[in-house]
Amino acid sequence: MVDMNRRGVLTLGAALGLASVVTPSAAWSWSPSGSIAGAGTGVDPQWVWDDEIDQIMASALDNGQVPAINDAILPWVNNGQAVPSGLPPELAAFLQREKQLPAWADMAKLRRAANFNRKKDMYLFFLYGLGGGIMSTVIPREAKSVYWSAGGADMQDRAAKTFSFGYDLSDINAFETSGQFLVTSNKTRLVHAAVRHLLPQSPHWKAVADETIPISNADILVTFHSTGTFAHKKMKEWGIPMLSADQDAFLHSWQVALHMLGVRDEYIPSSWNAAHAQSAQVLTPILGLTPEGKALAEVLLGLISQVDLGVTRGFLNEFVRYQLGNEIGDWLELKRDYVSAGLIRVGWPAYIAFREGLLPLVPANFYLFDQLIKAIAMAFLNRGESGLTTPITIPTGNRAG
Repeated sequence: MVDMNRRGVLTLGAALGLASVVTPSAAWSWSPSGSIAGAGTGVDPQWVWDDEIDQIMASALDNGQVPAINDAILPWVNNGQAVPSGLPPELAAFLQREKQLPAWADMAKLRRAANFNRKKDMYLFFLYGLGGGIMSTVIPREAKSVYWSAGGADMQDRAAKTFSFGYDLSDINAFETSGQFLVTSNKTRLVHAAVRHLLPQSPHWKAVADETIPISNADILVTFHSTGTFAHKKMKEWGIPMLSADQDAFLHSWQVALHMLGVRDEYIPSSWNAAHAQSAQVLTPILGLTPEGKALAEVLLGLISQVDLGVTRGFLNEFVRYQLGNEIGDWLELKRDYVSAGLIRVGWPAYIAFREGLLPLVPANFYLFDQLIKAIAMAFLNRGESGLTTPITIPTGNRAG
């Protein structure tokens, strides 16, 4: 485990001019006119949580009902399945209502998004797994919440559950009755509600947090921008061909996902322009180094690099730097490998060109990028066991220390 000495890390932060990492984000000024609702209250989303399910899960935790709830929801997997029996009545009623798509969801767009995800799955796997995954470690509030929650003590399991969410969202049947995302998003929503009740009881989290309750609507929006918005931005930067209708459909799948996670419609961007504008306000200014984030990044990268597929840690470090930039790479003290950096700088564009049919011959070192995607999958997708994803379960406590 990485040394969690706060003095050393904060000294580095001061040297890099990161004094802002322990301060809250700027006042909310994003206009709700850019949302799918088209209007709103203007309330800062960092003061908005998920009141109904938060109360239900707090009661379930206090009354010792969560183990039974976990047993009941374990076989509940597909969208077409009925809400399981054996749940507290108020939870069953909530899930029965909330597992439905919002009235504004467009199934034609969602099916188009599923086809887009299928065609671009290789890029999305890299962008969600290495890009968004490592970016999450330099989002201070997210890093602290993850590290000090129960999942932070077993990051392979925690990452596998996060991959379950992304995998189910990107699946070709994600929103069909045979798909799983509507169930997965609701299970994730239960986990978020449980963590909101549990983390404020952790003295370790309270000692470092700058918020009283974690996982606000603002925090969920930040996570969206570090994954969906980030992926859209990088695919455009990399010159990956995308039809306008495909980009709209891709955004729509994320709009529905945010709604299913309890984000108010007045905060959900209505266009990619609105999403990038919101990201510039709520994500970019808050990125910074924390002891928790540095530790989590080292664990995640270590899990991938230990998979024996010929991908060196230097190559992995440089691919992170290629996606996120050298500033973040320096924050996380990712050792340089200039040979790998040159290979990626030349090889990745060639890899994209070949996959998009713009290059007739397989480029040199093509296999390294395929091996990296396999290493990520082997590290996190259900730990190599049968099935593709790891069951999402509700925690009953926090990290011990």
